Amino acid sequence: MRGRPLSGRIMLVLCIASFFAGSLFPSQTWNHPSPSNSRELLETANQMSKLEIAAKDCEHRHKLAEGGVMEEVSKTHQTIKSLDKTISKLEQELAVARTSQSYELAFGQKESNHSVYKAFVVIGINTAFSSRKRRDSLRKTWMPRGEKLKKLEKEKGIVIRFMIGHSATEGGVLDKAIDAEEAMYGDFLRLDHIEGYHQLSSKTRIYFSTAFSIWDAEFYVK
Repeated sequence: MRGRPLSGRIMLVLCIASFFAGSLFPSQTWNHPSPSNSRELLETANQMSKLEIAAKDCEHRHKLAEGGVMEEVSKTHQTIKSLDKTISKLEQELAVARTSQSYELAFGQKESNHSVYKAFVVIGINTAFSSRKRRDSLRKTWMPRGEKLKKLEKEKGIVIRFMIGHSATEGGVLDKAIDAEEAMYGDFLRLDHIEGYHQLSSKTRIYFSTAFSIWDAEFYVK
């Protein structure tokens, strides 16, 4: 179909509209990237990729290092536990060995000592240098004296002794007083021990070992 020809007035309006449109939207040119710019972009992309790979590798190594440290800590902890158990076991074995040795020494003394006396019970009464009045009180009440004490030992096997050691200056006035009392009553058991309030535990131990070495009794009493 043939189109109708445009009038001059319409052409004028179209020209004016095109002019204003051109002024509102200025022309822009599209710059195609040059070969040098393309290479720079590729190099930048490659560097970014390498950095990303390096960062991931570093993170992976850091995790491995942390795991290795924790593994070493766990191994050290297990080693310490094993050492504690070993030390505890050795301490128990040492205690048993010491106890066995003590018994062997005690029984060995008893077997080699030909002056051991048979008794039913050995009673040790703890006393001190300043306790003369207390000793006299016992002698006047339930504890036999002199021949009666010896008769009780021979017939009943009941041995009663005041147990006491010696003073810090052995052979001094205190020791001589005990020697005189012993000559009068004969009811002391002298211990190889220095008297002192803070040495009572040691005194008790020495008493039992001494009594055991002298009398072969059924019972030992403090």
